[in-house]
Amino acid sequence: MSGRTFYIETFGCQMNAHDSEKVVGTLVAQGYTQVETPEEAHLVLYNTCSIRDKAEQKVFNRLQQFKRDAGKGKVFGVLGCVAQQEGEKIFARAPHVSLVAGSASYTKLPQMLVQLEAGNRRVTGLSLETDETFDTPLTRRDNPHRAYITIIEGCDKSCAYCVVPFTRGPERSRAGESVLAEARRLAEQGYTEIQLLGQNVNSYRDPSAAGWDFATLLGRVAQVAGIRRVRYTTSHPRDFVKAIVDVMDENSVLCDHVHLPVQSGSTRLLAAMDRQYTRDEYRRRIEWIKTAKRKYSITTDIIVGFPGETDADFQHTLDLLDEVQYDSLFSFKYSARPHTAALAMPDAIPEEEKQRRLAIVQEKQRAIQIRRNADRIGTLQEVLVEGRNQALGQWIGRTSDNRPLNFTHRDEGGASLLGQYLPVRVTRSGPNSLVGESATVE
Repeated sequence: MSGRTFYIETFGCQMNAHDSEKVVGTLVAQGYTQVETPEEAHLVLYNTCSIRDKAEQKVFNRLQQFKRDAGKGKVFGVLGCVAQQEGEKIFARAPHVSLVAGSASYTKLPQMLVQLEAGNRRVTGLSLETDETFDTPLTRRDNPHRAYITIIEGCDKSCAYCVVPFTRGPERSRAGESVLAEARRLAEQGYTEIQLLGQNVNSYRDPSAAGWDFATLLGRVAQVAGIRRVRYTTSHPRDFVKAIVDVMDENSVLCDHVHLPVQSGSTRLLAAMDRQYTRDEYRRRIEWIKTAKRKYSITTDIIVGFPGETDADFQHTLDLLDEVQYDSLFSFKYSARPHTAALAMPDAIPEEEKQRRLAIVQEKQRAIQIRRNADRIGTLQEVLVEGRNQALGQWIGRTSDNRPLNFTHRDEGGASLLGQYLPVRVTRSGPNSLVGESATVE
């Protein structure tokens, strides 16, 4: 085991995945070599998510598995949201951990590595007092065709259930020209799909004199030569303005997909969550999308079992699913998180009732997705080829509206299709994906 080898495991969302790319790039630039397993590594890092308790527990379970290896010269670090949330308490809970650092401190990672190499076993990076968005040229990209660009870090919202403002700090946006420069570099390197990232990506406000809003930035990124697709996540409904739909209509490079988390279909519960919009205001935004010039898939997030959620509140959520007909959704049971306002709220929902409601949401959404995907049978879809399933003899791709589409290609010829954009005729569908055959466009 070399003293300059590292292993990193990532939990959570695309923001965490991209943060890990940045950490990897920084470590490699410092002379470290990435290895495939924690057993091979001298430095073992866990980049963590604390949105739900289950993700947090996974991290500590991982740490427990390697507790005995701490005395063998192996160094452990906890990065990301759990690190920021728990801080130095992690050292007491897992004494073999030597590094605890939140995402706002990653620019200081080289200095922290020096401390670790000097034998310091209590190294921290927990300050949220920064204007930086960790803009780094050292990012090591994990996907050769799709690349993430962080345009805004942190969150100024105050959702009662959410720990992100305490783990990611306040909102801070990158200069628009910096974002465009990175997009151009990526295009020159052969990347054809860009995904713009932020905890609330559409809250973006260019801090430079240009003062671009999110819609303006979207339009500018869409004009970068060589980029075929642009995606973005995650939007907050309060800051989702009609100009975003308008600029998407004008630029076919902007993908046919909007992820707009609603969390609940009840105005009363949205107020309790401090989501800063009503059911009708949310529905108005859905109307903008559904009456646009182009056809967009719409996806969302749902929380069931928030404190005080009545049967009537829950029914409002089910009614909203029926009305909107989401193309897919992420659904979760409410999970109490530290530092959040919901901790002090009365009328906690029993675990078994939360589970029952979650099952109802998932069953209803499964039926909706079966119908929505069946509507795609017979259509021609452009697919970015991302992988190969050898066992099934299928290529794996994704449509512009973010549907997985596995397909066969008649002219195999032994050549790889990875990274290509191909027309595919949909022949079958299921609740979560499509199946098809490559087609020739006349």
